[in-house]
Amino acid sequence: MTRPAAPVAVLGAGSWGTALAIHLAGAGGSPRLWGRDRALIERIGAARENPRYLPGLAVPVGVTATADPRAALDGAATVIVAVPSAFVESVVGAVRGCVSASAAVVSATKGLEPGRGRRISVLLGECLPGRPIAVLSGPSFAREVALGRPTALVVASADEGLARDLQRGLAGPALRLYTNRDVIGVEIAGALKNVMAVATGLSDGIGLGENARAALITRGLAEIARLGVALGAQPGTFLGLAGLGDLVLTCTGSLSRNHALGRAVAGGRTVAAVQAETPMVAEGARTVGAALGLSRSAGIRMPICEEVAAVLFDGKPVADALRSLLSRDPRPEDEEEARRS
Repeated sequence: MTRPAAPVAVLGAGSWGTALAIHLAGAGGSPRLWGRDRALIERIGAARENPRYLPGLAVPVGVTATADPRAALDGAATVIVAVPSAFVESVVGAVRGCVSASAAVVSATKGLEPGRGRRISVLLGECLPGRPIAVLSGPSFAREVALGRPTALVVASADEGLARDLQRGLAGPALRLYTNRDVIGVEIAGALKNVMAVATGLSDGIGLGENARAALITRGLAEIARLGVALGAQPGTFLGLAGLGDLVLTCTGSLSRNHALGRAVAGGRTVAAVQAETPMVAEGARTVGAALGLSRSAGIRMPICEEVAAVLFDGKPVADALRSLLSRDPRPEDEEEARRS
């Protein structure tokens, strides 16, 4: 299998960044895993395990863990950014001087920049001008990727040649990659599915049943696609791995942090209390406000996102949020017909 001609640097030693580094090492590469927490990085290097984010899973000796950005990025032809959306700008801004002018930069972050609602590829393009940009997304729990369980993801880039190079260079025996030119659609789908997973967690948390969960997933997909298309995405993207695939996994999977957040809030916990108990980030809570900002700018309604935000941040009871959704005026299921009516 063809590997990248130069080392791959992974920025972010959380669960996803660590899992990607483990995968790349297992596929014959020599990835460099960078993190800001020096104590954690030293633990990974010494114990060959990330006890905070992926306890019990071995980090191969082929992974070089470092807190020195120069050591991680020197000569790296591919830089994967796998940090939470809220920290992408500060992290990349701090290390940008170490990123080669020709390095391909890959966003593995599924979220929107909280402040201005920028897609992460746009943010990376602003922080690292002139570098080719791509996005890695799709249905994937970090632990399963680290365990080498079969996974299929999408590499999206406007540069088809770059997408194909990354497809060959980042794949492995258990990780199959597909290319896609629709960067907007892939990113919007990857970010908004987290909000819908919070919604299904809220529903499951008060015992509304599997019919309600299926309805939320299906209408959630329509809502995500409505926003994406308004922003320039291709409708078909939302039926693929980055859309329907990731949505179903995150809304139903036992390892979903966003679904777990919704269930906890439905049980009476606050968002702050739930998030304080774990280093893991549930991106849905950060993304929903940015998504609603984009929807207002685009002149479209996102009722599920509106109700999730009301529950998470305004104290609206989950049952009242459900009633608000059910009491909306009847409308056609077909989006085109709904716009005409």
